[in-house]
Amino acid sequence: MKSLSPSLEKTVAKLLKSPPSKQRLALLEPLYQYLAQKLALKQEVQLHFICTHNSRRSQFAQVWAQVLAHYFELPLKAYSGGVEVTAFNPRAINTLQAQGFSLNSPTGDNPHYEISYGADGESLSCFSKKFDHPQNPQSDFAAIMTCSDADDNCPFIPGAEQRIPLLYEDPKAFDDSPLEAEKYAERSSQIGSELAYIFSKLKANGY
Repeated sequence: MKSLSPSLEKTVAKLLKSPPSKQRLALLEPLYQYLAQKLALKQEVQLHFICTHNSRRSQFAQVWAQVLAHYFELPLKAYSGGVEVTAFNPRAINTLQAQGFSLNSPTGDNPHYEISYGADGESLSCFSKKFDHPQNPQSDFAAIMTCSDADDNCPFIPGAEQRIPLLYEDPKAFDDSPLEAEKYAERSSQIGSELAYIFSKLKANGY
């Protein structure tokens, strides 16, 4: 395993102790099989997480996928995009900070965040963008649909080798409520724990 920052090491340890529910295991299997096949063939692995606004769930998924790929030493690159451009939601940013990530403090309508996670300064650049933004892969990737709106409204993703629906409830429903912080943390942790389950299984099986 590769080292993460100390605060993130603690969070990942908690994620690994929170396996997915039985109901979710069947939904995760197509992603596991896709990754296992790509890794067995020693092919480049690109996961592109897509949600309507690329502001919450798809951003959580990109961050956790890249961090956990680093941790489990899997040759994988994670991306995210939306149907339209908004901004990486500040509530999601606050959640990641509370879970141990270090972030810069950019400005503007669509800030570009540098999210640090590795013990040696590894970081990830994140901002809201459309799924076909030049920074995202144009071919040979899996399109992971993280919300039902994007899944319904984008029946075809150009360049995707495989389309995998992996839907999550939107924490936006709890914005400005007493449950806001709890529900954002819950969603981030769910996404992180499910990806940790998949990646740890790959590692245990020799990939």
